[in-house]
Amino acid sequence: MLNFEEELKNFEPSKEIDETGETARNRNKTDLVDIMMQLLKEREE
Repeated sequence: MLNFEEELKNFEPSKEIDETGETARNRNKTDLVDIMMQLLKEREE
């Protein structure tokens, strides 16, 4: 049977996962709301 407490003590996150998360957080994100707001702004001008 697995001892989850022991397994968690030995856990080390993958460097690739950490780097991917950091890249995603630093990226400029544009979502649908941003696009719609830009379209409405351009339409008003």
